[in-house]
Amino acid sequence: MTTAEERIDTLERAFGPLDDPANPLGTAALLAADAAGEVLPEAEQVLDAFDLNAEFVPADVGGRLERMDVLGRILRPVFRRDASLGFGYGLNCFFATTPVWTAGDPEQRGHAARLLLGGRRVAVARHEVAHGNDFVRDEFTARTVPGGLVLDGSKSAIANASRATGLVIFARTEGAARGRSHTVLLLDRDELPADRVEDLARRTTTGMRSAEFGGLRITDCPVPESAVLGEIGDGYELSLRSSLLIRGLIPSIVLAGADTALRTVARFANRTRADGRSSLDVQHVRDVLTGGFLDLLVIDCLALVATRALHLLPRQMSAYAAAAAYLAPKLVAESMDEMSSVLGEETFAQDGAYGMFQKQRRDLPVTSLGHAGSAGRQVSILPQLPYFARHAWFADPEPPPGLFRPHEPLPPLDLSQPVLLGDGDPLAATLVACTDLLEAAGGQGEEGEGGPTLRFLARALTGELVELKKAFEKVQQGDREALSSPYSFGLADRYTLVLAGAAALGVWREQRHAPADRVDSFLAAPAWATAVLYRLVRRLGLPLPDRPADCERLALDEVMARLHNRRSYDLYSSPLA
Repeated sequence: MTTAEERIDTLERAFGPLDDPANPLGTAALLAADAAGEVLPEAEQVLDAFDLNAEFVPADVGGRLERMDVLGRILRPVFRRDASLGFGYGLNCFFATTPVWTAGDPEQRGHAARLLLGGRRVAVARHEVAHGNDFVRDEFTARTVPGGLVLDGSKSAIANASRATGLVIFARTEGAARGRSHTVLLLDRDELPADRVEDLARRTTTGMRSAEFGGLRITDCPVPESAVLGEIGDGYELSLRSSLLIRGLIPSIVLAGADTALRTVARFANRTRADGRSSLDVQHVRDVLTGGFLDLLVIDCLALVATRALHLLPRQMSAYAAAAAYLAPKLVAESMDEMSSVLGEETFAQDGAYGMFQKQRRDLPVTSLGHAGSAGRQVSILPQLPYFARHAWFADPEPPPGLFRPHEPLPPLDLSQPVLLGDGDPLAATLVACTDLLEAAGGQGEEGEGGPTLRFLARALTGELVELKKAFEKVQQGDREALSSPYSFGLADRYTLVLAGAAALGVWREQRHAPADRVDSFLAAPAWATAVLYRLVRRLGLPLPDRPADCERLALDEVMARLHNRRSYDLYSSPLA
């Protein structure tokens, strides 16, 4: 069996260079397909040959899904090129089947696996939620009858509605108790009465224009009781449990698009003008490129923690997945706004060498929203923070070092283990431990441990954790009014920035101790971690040390080196076609 690294490299090479005008899967072809609202057929053929669907199917039912961190990385070559392709071809199938992998019985899991491994698609019609991603408020209902249920209703915006054989339907169950209002059904369209299922018109979208968002109407359709995933009324819980898997992937897909955006802007800035100068001579341009790269590194630190925690910390990972999915799109959106000031009028290019920037910027809100956007992710975090303040912060032990070591093996993925509300916050303990490490090194004059600037910044983040502890100790467990206040939402935002700093420090510390064949000299040096923490502490509005100009200069050098050497802008510096 090929290794994960080999699969990632194989997929990247199969697409060929994005910036090669002669490449039939390059920028020009992808932008033309996007303008036409169509997915490039040749690109889908690449994914067919790679058997991408197998990456979304757990290994115990015949697929290749064994590690969530690997899945996030495999998606990157696709999303660097076209979010419509990545989402419409396969990732939406994973989103659809997560309730099956989470709660399905052996027959249901086997059936979903056979569909995907056979090259078919599975679509999902989710229920209504506040702050959700529905274009309009419509839904399916299911009423129980002897031997099964009768399904009725419509949804006007379902990804891959007309292309999917499998359907996962969240249907409102009539007469159900509060909290048990929805039931999840796994259906095979080929087995439904043809006259009871109707495709509705496709809807156009501003972002991911090539992805098909169509409607579906089902009228008085009988379905067997065996179609129910879990138990009748489990829909809300299944939706939340599924989000634990899905959220950890959000940073990887937004990072991949931002990688292409940053590469586009770096290439633009590196042009030599007629007077022999370039945009890189301007400090603002250098700051934007440096900041964009540092944001991608911290996003990848969160992606690493969120996905590996599913394996290593299933009872504590809920807050990390929500924080990663909340913060990554926010950082990328702000970074892209800054990049647009460098591109100037080329920001609006629809084609040509810089047209990919506009496409990636346009696709970002669609790829990152998911079933519940930023507010929904904060709502997932907030109920856990009073408990952490009383029982976890400055008391929990650290997580296993493998949380920050991407090349270390992981225990098998057990989807029965993750819980919605964590019983601890070991990532916060990493922040405290790294701060102690830096303080001790400073006391002994060991500046190789990061120097006074990194020490100051780590201390600032730890101080912020102290303030968060004080604030949430005042909130009674379950006090919904207090937790739903704008003040609490602001604190949750600050908590995600503290977690981001903890993740970055953890990655840096473990790189320093990595085996010689696994160490990355750039990540093992303290410069990037110092520059990342400076940005996080500045976002928090805390007092700052002198700006780490030397660290930022090293980060910019890395940006340009990876541009010229065709390497990815993430923790892995993967070779690009």
